[in-house]
Amino acid sequence: MSNIVTMIPVRMASTRLPNKPLLDINGKSLLQRVYENVKQYVPGDVYVAAGDQVIVDACAKFGAKAVLTDPTLPSGTDRIAAALKEIDPAGKYDIVVNFQGDAVNVNPAVNNSLIEMIERTGCDIATVGMVFDREEEVKEPSNVKIVMGLREGQDEGLCLYFTRAAAPFIRNPEKCKNHDFYHHIGIYVYRAESLKKFVELPVGVLEERESLEQLRALENGMQIRAKLVKELTLNKMAPADIDTPEDIAEARKWIR
Repeated sequence: MSNIVTMIPVRMASTRLPNKPLLDINGKSLLQRVYENVKQYVPGDVYVAAGDQVIVDACAKFGAKAVLTDPTLPSGTDRIAAALKEIDPAGKYDIVVNFQGDAVNVNPAVNNSLIEMIERTGCDIATVGMVFDREEEVKEPSNVKIVMGLREGQDEGLCLYFTRAAAPFIRNPEKCKNHDFYHHIGIYVYRAESLKKFVELPVGVLEERESLEQLRALENGMQIRAKLVKELTLNKMAPADIDTPEDIAEARKWIR
């Protein structure tokens, strides 16, 4: 059985929503609610990979384990890798879950199928996709697409590419059985050794071009697999994550 650790990368800096991790949602901070959700649904240990001392101090008050990391680290992926190096110099953990610190309404149980997929297939990274409901969403560059060849009835597969373009192109719609496009959801589970390798790699050519860090892994021969899910949230009425003042107001309305 794998030794699993979930890392929640969190930092205070947010241009749209100052002090976001510690904002109150009906008596508990955003971060505390995320941490408690993860503890409830995902097996193994849970740590907060903090970019600020104030976050470490807040974690101590509600009983979370936290690791202070360099605030200048460029991404959440770098932050969880730095925290992993700090807490696990002997390499006891096999699998690392990266759960975003503002994903207050994302169901952490989604990660359990990704953990199982890594254990079963040996892939480097597992992630999540959803079938696009509307064609206009596919054309929007902010919606990242996963290119993978799924046959009818399949709900997971090898990720061949990630792109902001509308891909793959359908050359002969009348002959093509599958017209689905897959929306990439930024949830990641890593083999621990693959995470360590990934953060040591230079920024990729395609990564820089599309501004998608997962392309760095593909450029370097790492295997990413995706699982399609139909439902992502705990409460259908609340926002999945918190990015704006409007999101925090909606979260306070629905999350108790």
